[in-house]
Amino acid sequence: MMKRSVISFFLIMIVLLSGCAAQSAKNTPDDSQIVGSVPTVEASPSDSQPASTLPAGTPLDDSKVVGSMSLEYAKQFQVDYLAGGCDLITINEGSRFLLVPEGKTPPSNMDKDITVLHQPVEKIYLAATSAMCLFDALGSLDNISMSGTKADGWYIENAKVAMENGKITYAGKYSAPDYEMIMSNGCSLAIEDTMISHSPEVQKKLEDVGVPVWIDRSSYEPHPLGRTEWIKLYGLLVGKEDQAEKLFDEQAAYLDSIPSDNTGKSAAFFYISSAGSAVVHKNGDYLTKMIELAGGNPAFTNLGDDSATGSANLDMETFYADAKDADVIIYNSSIDGEINSLKELLAKSPLIADFKAYKSGNVWCTNKNLFQQTTEFGLMISDMHRIFTGDADGKDQLNFLYRLK
Repeated sequence: MMKRSVISFFLIMIVLLSGCAAQSAKNTPDDSQIVGSVPTVEASPSDSQPASTLPAGTPLDDSKVVGSMSLEYAKQFQVDYLAGGCDLITINEGSRFLLVPEGKTPPSNMDKDITVLHQPVEKIYLAATSAMCLFDALGSLDNISMSGTKADGWYIENAKVAMENGKITYAGKYSAPDYEMIMSNGCSLAIEDTMISHSPEVQKKLEDVGVPVWIDRSSYEPHPLGRTEWIKLYGLLVGKEDQAEKLFDEQAAYLDSIPSDNTGKSAAFFYISSAGSAVVHKNGDYLTKMIELAGGNPAFTNLGDDSATGSANLDMETFYADAKDADVIIYNSSIDGEINSLKELLAKSPLIADFKAYKSGNVWCTNKNLFQQTTEFGLMISDMHRIFTGDADGKDQLNFLYRLK
């Protein structure tokens, strides 16, 4: 499904004699040189067997690219399948990894900048919190032995239980890992998020002691489901590609089921900081795009161009002017904890009593686990759409949002 129909009988026989079994994939690779100095073999632009103009008996080098992973939304990584059965992973900050199946050996002409990972990839130190739910959905928490987040910092129940039971150990946060623990546990890979760029000395020290560092760039994906699609990459890492693709397809189906028509409803997504300002998301941020994909219109439209990501702090006067006429209020509880009533919301800002959404009873709150559930962004968008269309009234409880009363 994800990888490798038979390229052709004679090619397979040749590759079997030379090392890893030849496999193909459903995407056509580009013409660029990926590994070593041997040019790649072109695959056909369809799922059919690639056309070959090679004379019979021509050796097929095991470092040649014969296909690539099919991606719908993700832009921050790519995977090329090699003739020898290995997989070349490129992450867009510039790092490359060669994933070598158990019992296989990497190509002899591999470029020196490529980091080799041997399957099974186990004893992972996971400092990228967004990736935990992906491992959990794949049933692969056993591949993780150390975490950069303590047990009480997880809203993913299986991760929390694994830490409480000692199956996953806290090994220090990303900026101050316990190097001795990481080394003594035989860590095969440290998965960091982009915050590691603020502590380059940590990455260097991990690499100096022989621990490869993989930077999860899912937060840079321009489309919300681009973040979810990273499950395909982690599925490849733990040998569960088919399961990963199925899980992704389920989320894509939620999005596909939403009509493209705009509902005309505007939504203010925010939380009130301890300093009393309103923290909202910029125009190009994934949460703003989720509102748009759900058929809504973000209330805050003057926070940078469409490429601007992340959050912004608004004084209450500006916040009031932009959000008072919004049809829907969604309070973000992931930072300062869930609230359970309109009274609690007004305690944070009495101004909200004047808002249109407050007066109409269209005030909602997120569950705390919103940002640790990258695997279900399609379902989250579906929840938002149900709110915008009024379909959440009198129906089954939503998955990530609840109404404040």
